[in-house]
Amino acid sequence: MAVNLRYQFTRLNIAEKLIVVNVALFIITRLVAVLFGTSVDALVHWFELPKDFGTFITQPWSIVTYAFFHGNLGHIFFNMIMLYFTGRIFMNLFGERKFINVYFLGAIFGGLLFMLSYNIFPALTGLNNSLIGASAAVMAVLIFVCTYTPNQEVRVIFFNIKLWYLGVTFIVIDLVFIGGNSNIGGRLSHLGGAFIGYLYASQLTKGRDIGAGFSRMLDSIQNLFTKEKKAPLKTVYRKPSSNLKTVAASDKEKHQRQIDIILDKISKSGYESLSKAEKDFLFKAGKE
Repeated sequence: MAVNLRYQFTRLNIAEKLIVVNVALFIITRLVAVLFGTSVDALVHWFELPKDFGTFITQPWSIVTYAFFHGNLGHIFFNMIMLYFTGRIFMNLFGERKFINVYFLGAIFGGLLFMLSYNIFPALTGLNNSLIGASAAVMAVLIFVCTYTPNQEVRVIFFNIKLWYLGVTFIVIDLVFIGGNSNIGGRLSHLGGAFIGYLYASQLTKGRDIGAGFSRMLDSIQNLFTKEKKAPLKTVYRKPSSNLKTVAASDKEKHQRQIDIILDKISKSGYESLSKAEKDFLFKAGKE
């Protein structure tokens, strides 16, 4: 049974894995609170993002862990639904590495904006608050796809709507409620995630990947905990073949040109305008 569950988990894409982890932590914290006669707040306290930098220094991991805990069922349900659908759109465009970049950079920047706001703005400095929830990270992914493919249409209940309309709607909601809501810090973190999503997508359209440095950092961390067995080195001398190199370069350029044409078509006419062959090609390219 355990082996089967592990196998099913490995088959999920990164967005679906994040949903499983979030839901599992939501259930586990509540079970532990009931069984050990404590409160959920006491358990989450070690993972939530505090508003002051002094406390943050004692738990620096909270800049990431806060995004894996939620206050109530409605909170996690809405975030996970949004993560599922935005994740599907994202995976049709890019692979999992870029998704990780956007998601976690959105969480980190949203958290930093939360802390800065509570230490800069007079209206917030006296409030005792902390931050939990994946909203900033999910907002980053949403605004990324809304910026990268603004004219793609998605189904919302009974009608279709372009992605950029959806993105603007969510931002306006946060701006409207930021003045009359006790969750001011949460709204500000949403806007921080939205900013990263917009910046990442807009720079990517210009050929600049602002998450490349973050990817290298993650690789370095992974290498610290991964010990690979290296096979004995064997030197083989071959005469370089200029023809093979030329063919490989030509194939790579042709492959990239086809991707660019499809992405341009999505930007102008939406994802649904693609043929099945084009969707399959884009999906396979995103896995590479």
